[in-house]
Amino acid sequence: MTAECGPTQTPADIDIDALREKYRVEREKRLRPEGSAQYLELEGDFADFYEIDPYTTVTARDPIVEDADVVVLGGGFAGLLAGAYLKKAGVEGVRVIEMAGDFGGVWYWNRFPGIQCDNDAYCYIPLLEELDFMPSKKFADGAEIFQHCRNIGKYFGLYDGALFSTQVRELRWDDALQRWRISTDRGDDIRARFVVMAQGSYNRPKLPNIPGIKDFRDAGGHVFHSARWDYDYTGGDANGGLDKLADKRVALVGTGATGVQLVPHLGRDAKQLFVFQRTPSSVDERANTPTDPAWAGSLKPGWQEERKRNFHNWSPFVGVVFGEPDLVCDFWTELGRNLTARIAGSEDPASVSIEQIMAFREEEDYKIMERLRRRIEGLVTDPDTAEALKPYYRFMCKRPCSSEEYLTAFNRPNVTLIDVAESKGVERLTAKGIVANGVEYEVDCVIFASGFEISTEISRRYAIDTIEGRNGLSLFEYWKDNYQTLHGITSRGFPNQFFTGFIQGGVSANTTAMFEQQAKHIAYIIAEAQKRGAKVVEPSQEGQDAWVATIRELAIDNSAFELSCTPGYYNNEGRGGAEGNGSFLGDFYSPGFYAFEDLIAEWRAKGDLDGLELGT
Repeated sequence: MTAECGPTQTPADIDIDALREKYRVEREKRLRPEGSAQYLELEGDFADFYEIDPYTTVTARDPIVEDADVVVLGGGFAGLLAGAYLKKAGVEGVRVIEMAGDFGGVWYWNRFPGIQCDNDAYCYIPLLEELDFMPSKKFADGAEIFQHCRNIGKYFGLYDGALFSTQVRELRWDDALQRWRISTDRGDDIRARFVVMAQGSYNRPKLPNIPGIKDFRDAGGHVFHSARWDYDYTGGDANGGLDKLADKRVALVGTGATGVQLVPHLGRDAKQLFVFQRTPSSVDERANTPTDPAWAGSLKPGWQEERKRNFHNWSPFVGVVFGEPDLVCDFWTELGRNLTARIAGSEDPASVSIEQIMAFREEEDYKIMERLRRRIEGLVTDPDTAEALKPYYRFMCKRPCSSEEYLTAFNRPNVTLIDVAESKGVERLTAKGIVANGVEYEVDCVIFASGFEISTEISRRYAIDTIEGRNGLSLFEYWKDNYQTLHGITSRGFPNQFFTGFIQGGVSANTTAMFEQQAKHIAYIIAEAQKRGAKVVEPSQEGQDAWVATIRELAIDNSAFELSCTPGYYNNEGRGGAEGNGSFLGDFYSPGFYAFEDLIAEWRAKGDLDGLELGT
């Protein structure tokens, strides 16, 4: 963990022009004109894939009718950090509403076999120093992260005001009361002074919009999404041991980050596993080392913030660093290390132009991806399977993955890879099984590891039927074409409402750092509004317009890269951007995550709440 970390060895004998054409051809194979509409919205016959909680029995309760100071919608890391920083800012009366049976968000819902953090846990898991907690290994298990979420809830007293197993249906501003009216599926009518939207980025599962899912279920086939794992059916737990699958033929649809963690367990325990892959993931070594007690004991106060900043500097979001060691040193930071070494090794590093840096970056990108493809050849024995598992796209076109067991699982005689690139996905389900490339595979169970609503329409991502601000203004309509905010956290016409996520703020490869940055800023504004006796706070038109103009003027056009990538949620299934506005990263502040941190810290230090209007 403290060893020197330098550039990696990558192949030099590559033909970039040929690879560029290969990438284009592979992209075109998978491109579908309907974009994110190729996924089902989980409602009607499919609502149970989202709304059923397999981990907590929902018990009846009387509806709650009350006034509340602050309501946080969502109990994952975004909501927990919002609640924590509100409490740290002296704001009391914080109520969290969460559809799950406990805190945790994605770490509550995602309990599938093999689940682990796939970012450096010492960076990703927030508030480690404050709660005196050290992850047991570099990529912590899901159960460990889930427990830390609960510990945050306990530490900051957030359980006292939590409403679990409760879904918000409508959110309407009542101008007469100067409060938000929150309606839920439990009949609640909660009148909140302030609302913080903290549903997170990976909140709502999605399914491929393929015919026959209902037919397969009606005929007795078993179907579930990986984010609602059915251990009653599979047996075992998050560590594996899925003994009830010993006589079952299982289909897994999806080979992204979740699929990479699932396949080793399903392949080990199922009678037969068919893995349906549209686009292979890039899969590097995991090297999931236990935490060294001597290293942990040597850390000084402030170590986590230092490590988070270091990770951001070496991540693909920045990627050129001189005079600073790479503390994280893994597949996320490899491109930064190799690019930095390439520039340092040039004849005159100080004179290297931006254009040259971008050219070097592209070359190093191609070399890393070729290294990963050749790694597959050395691990997978069947040459056709090995070829189908090779990722032909730029680094970060899909979320990079790591595993020591995923690729070798395809050497097992009971594991079959079904590549569906040519048919652009699975064709249909039948009463007996699943059809791909014109072939029907008889199976007992279909598991969808098909991801979440990330780049679809805002109304689908928020999973709330109605969000209406002043004079009935719909947030979904207001943001339909472009985000309009101040600092990415609040919009004019939506008083006392605050947002987290990828909107118009700083973006980091470490998502929880972004949530923490937003939570601190939101807590400051709410605390100041209360101190100053304001009942209402929202952006002035001038303040909002100025921020939107700043975002637009500084914007970097990433569309060429996005549109060159294989279809996936990073580029709205090949169409670029998200449905209606910007990238899935939002209209981010392009000077950088920590440049944005400095900007809003300076704004808070001034104390005049510039760009906001306060009303009594």
